[in-house]
Amino acid sequence: MLQINDLTVRVAGRVLLDKASVALPPNARVGFLGRNGTGKTTLFKVITGEYGADEGTIKLPSRARIGGVAQEAPGGPQSLIDFVLQADKERSSLLAEAETATDPHRIAEIQMRLVDIDAHSAPARAAVILAGLGFDAEAQLRPCSDFSGGWRMRVALAAVLFAEPDLLLLDEPTNYLDLEGTLWLQEYLATYPHSVLLISHDRDLLDASVEHILHLDQRKLTLWRGSYSTFARSRAIEMAVREKAIRKQEDRRADLQAFVDRFRAKASKARQAQSRLKMLEKMETVTAIVETDVAPFTIPPPERKASPPIINLEGASVGYTENKPILKRLDLRIDDDDRIGLLGSNGNGKSTFLKLISDRLKAMSGRVTRADKLKIAYFAQHQLDELRPEENVYQHLRRLMPNDAEAKVRAASARAGFSGERSNTKVSALSGGEKARLLFALAVFEGPHLLILDEPTNHLDIDSRAALVEALNGYPGAVMIVSHDRYLLEATVDRLWLVADGSVQPFDGDLDDYRKIVLSGGSAQSVKPGKGTGKSAEKASAEAAELAAQSAAPAAPAPAVAVEAKPLGKLEAKAMAKKVAEIEASMKRLRDDIQKIDRILAQPGYFKAQPNNAAEASRIRTQRVAQLAEAEEAWLEASAALEAAS
Repeated sequence: MLQINDLTVRVAGRVLLDKASVALPPNARVGFLGRNGTGKTTLFKVITGEYGADEGTIKLPSRARIGGVAQEAPGGPQSLIDFVLQADKERSSLLAEAETATDPHRIAEIQMRLVDIDAHSAPARAAVILAGLGFDAEAQLRPCSDFSGGWRMRVALAAVLFAEPDLLLLDEPTNYLDLEGTLWLQEYLATYPHSVLLISHDRDLLDASVEHILHLDQRKLTLWRGSYSTFARSRAIEMAVREKAIRKQEDRRADLQAFVDRFRAKASKARQAQSRLKMLEKMETVTAIVETDVAPFTIPPPERKASPPIINLEGASVGYTENKPILKRLDLRIDDDDRIGLLGSNGNGKSTFLKLISDRLKAMSGRVTRADKLKIAYFAQHQLDELRPEENVYQHLRRLMPNDAEAKVRAASARAGFSGERSNTKVSALSGGEKARLLFALAVFEGPHLLILDEPTNHLDIDSRAALVEALNGYPGAVMIVSHDRYLLEATVDRLWLVADGSVQPFDGDLDDYRKIVLSGGSAQSVKPGKGTGKSAEKASAEAAELAAQSAAPAAPAPAVAVEAKPLGKLEAKAMAKKVAEIEASMKRLRDDIQKIDRILAQPGYFKAQPNNAAEASRIRTQRVAQLAEAEEAWLEASAALEAAS
């Protein structure tokens, strides 16, 4: 579908792509990965013709339609449904012509073409897309100008999805979606009938919706088959194989050089020494895969522990207009080590609830009790506007440390991810991810008891998101998170609260349960409220029993691999390729078992409620981990042998 040949692109003198080439298969759904600032969005602009390439070519089929989300959000008097319908240019043109056409033959052609493109079902299709992105039937009839910028961007996304271009270009589409909209988009993209090229750092979206990964690294493009998880595993293994090959080559070089140095002067060995010298000159260097370390996130712990509950709500209500509460009958408590994920569609009151918890909005009625000297850190993407564009990182931190020595402020800058001269960079010159890092450092500076995060992963690449997860899991205080990033929620929270129908209640289910409810169009409130996020104890117990039964016949270990020193023949290479595939299948089964056990053991109170099953599941997990380690070692040996054969 898309062919990129020897493409070189420079922006402001900086080379982003250097003779990069790749060919995307027809109708492929491709996730586009690369560190922030490496040129992903720039490549999109080259594909659409907005930017010109310095060298190389981009080829697409003739008449191929390219579509992406418009940078300008719609804001006129047109209704949402009409704006989306207008995105199908051919349909709009034919309907307009049908109003004025008088030639019978042309009228017949128009009507036949309208039937061919299924024009008459278009309003229903457009309504389904808008509903999936959070607009009910009433909202779809309102003018675009009624909605805020974030909601308008959803309308722009709905329009390009409805148009179904032959090549759909999406650049971080979940940045203006909530979890519910993200779950719907995953399902939609997974069955998109044409080609998709998707820039995203959302692991769950990339696992659910794409079948290839295009990786931009060191100014080159590489296409990998499979989802993000497959890509991550394959790349890690490739790095290990490459490092092993580098070490072997370095040892071989050292042996050859030692022989040359030792026998070059001896007449009897001069010919052999010269031969080995030529071997050294001809030996191709195995290059390493360069990985740039990601700066960690640092969350200072609170100076003293707060007495639980740190916040207690009794019959509280909250809103902005007197006698018109948005949320009411709130009876909840937050303890000093709680990890809470907040669910609920945008517009149901999540932000209002966060303002109540953070003491930015007072309760209208009821009682809110807080622990003495409670410190709360609040991080939200809209706060990026509060940063001072003309000040640098050092100056922002200096405001919080007015009496400290410069070295101490510089050290704080380094902990925030801005070491050395980077601390002198003006905010206006920072990337979105760097601004988020600075804002995060400022928010947590005083060591909070409770950290509230509202969509913290926007603008962060995958590695930075992983660093944030690590920091949150090492932080001893309480955390409350609103996020469309399912990976972040699953990795950091152990309780889910649902904001819906004017209240906030514990959600008795996990994110898989919530996903099923959202995609079925049902109400999440139909799930019985209760503390915790896990599946039922009975379901977890059944899964544990199933695994226990399997322990008598554990997952098949990876086949043993005998690697010969001599080059493999064609038949031997074919057999080795089969061996590699068998080992990969075994590794997948082992990983699936480990993930299944982890889900069971993560259930709140499971060890206490089911001690025997928990102990057995733990034993089986240890067994599977050991088998996986053996399988990965066998894979490395087999892959190295196969690579040598190739």
